[in-house]
Amino acid sequence: MVQPHRPIRVMRIIARLNIGGPAIHVSLLTAKLSPPEFESVLVCGNIGPDEGDMSYYARGLGVTPVVIPALGRELHLLRDLATLWTLYRLIRRWRPDVVHTHTAKAGFVGRLAAWLAGAPVIVHTFHGHVLHGYFGPARTRLFLLLERLTGRMADAIITLTDSLRDELADVYHVAPREKFRVLGLGLDLAPFAATPRRSGAFRAAWGLPADAPLVGIVGRLVPIKNHALFVDAAAQVRQAVPEARFVIVGDGETRAAVEAQIARLGLSNAVTFTGWQRDLAPVYSDLDALVISSNNEGTPVAVIEALAGGCPVVATAVGGVPALLEDGALGALVPPGDAAALASAIVATLRTPPDTRRAQALMLERYSIDRLARDLAALYRDLLARR
Repeated sequence: MVQPHRPIRVMRIIARLNIGGPAIHVSLLTAKLSPPEFESVLVCGNIGPDEGDMSYYARGLGVTPVVIPALGRELHLLRDLATLWTLYRLIRRWRPDVVHTHTAKAGFVGRLAAWLAGAPVIVHTFHGHVLHGYFGPARTRLFLLLERLTGRMADAIITLTDSLRDELADVYHVAPREKFRVLGLGLDLAPFAATPRRSGAFRAAWGLPADAPLVGIVGRLVPIKNHALFVDAAAQVRQAVPEARFVIVGDGETRAAVEAQIARLGLSNAVTFTGWQRDLAPVYSDLDALVISSNNEGTPVAVIEALAGGCPVVATAVGGVPALLEDGALGALVPPGDAAALASAIVATLRTPPDTRRAQALMLERYSIDRLARDLAALYRDLLARR
């Protein structure tokens, strides 16, 4: 039981602060769970060479991460043993009341280190999972074995949606169902809601026509995001809406292949690459539709941010996306891998823009960081009281 005269100490561990929802999530929580009630530290590894670095976001919130370089994305036996030892010593020295891990690699190593160090409470958050669509069968089986092993070490496992909980508990049997808690993402959505629709700043910055229908995709250029499907759909959209333009916001390992596909389809004059953008509110403001073309997703932050800014969404029905979009009530859903269906939904959205006011209100209500901080604080207190 934590002493009543001092803050509850929380060590939050994530593999790396690459651009994406998990980095935003952990940075905001570390900043929010602060004195006098809490004392938080954020531990992370280095990002990969093809990834965008989001440590600036943590620093902007007053969070200085503790960096363990080898706590990165890839599994490597010798490096991971060294990382395990480093984390174990850090936990023993800082003596947190709660160790809370995020993402797969940090979840494996962090939970084991916390268990060996005798941390009073261990919590893990699944922002999605790597048990489908990421790796081959042998590696996927290894990850499932590790998830089941470290699932036993956790006092609570958090998922962002009911569907993700059901999948992990009932399909993959990662841990008993009673260990799971469903807590939606918490984000700072005020800047998106405050930016007026079609402000024009993003279009002006990138030389995009003010009146052209504009369709965008925001995120890492990696195989799971399936930008190839987005480009195939873009070619079909142009046949129905010749004046349509497209933007790809982000970067990553598949960029060269996507650029080659764009050239092959004769879309070079219609598609703009912007690379990573720190301020996304003007991007969503100027888009007529945000597209998610992924093969698998957890709870994509881009969807929440876009809807918070009033931007319509067209997405593949994978992972946590159908629950996030209320099975199509808050945005258009299409089968994964179907370029024709994706293009048809984009064209329909461009020709008859949906009313996004209800979706915007729900995003602001459901996914605020203050709501999540309150929920997590209550969970931590409950778990500590049980110990």
